[in-house]
Amino acid sequence: MGVKLGFLVTLEAKDGKGEELGEFLRAGREFAAAEEETVTWYAFRIDATRYGIFDTFASENGRQAHIAGPLAEALGKAADELLASDPSIRPVDVIAVK
Repeated sequence: MGVKLGFLVTLEAKDGKGEELGEFLRAGREFAAAEEETVTWYAFRIDATRYGIFDTFASENGRQAHIAGPLAEALGKAADELLASDPSIRPVDVIAVK
C-alpha cells in the first residue's frame, strides 16, 4: 500500500496536563490500529507540554475516515480538559518514504 497523504498534528497541554495528554495519546494507538486505511500512526512528545501526531494514508478516503473516526472524536471530547488551545491539524502530501 503506497503512502501518499498524511496529517501533522501538534497539541499543547494545559498546565499540569502534559502527562495526561501523553497517556491519552498512548491509549489512542488502539483506535488508530483498528483503522484499516491508516497506514502508519505516530504519537510523539516534543517537550513537557507539547505533543504531536503524524499519520499516513494511501488515499483521501482513508484520511477522511481517520479525521471523522473514533480517535478524532475522543480527542474532541477530551480537548477542554487536556488542551491549552485547539490542536493544529495540517493535511500534508507525503513526497518520499523509506
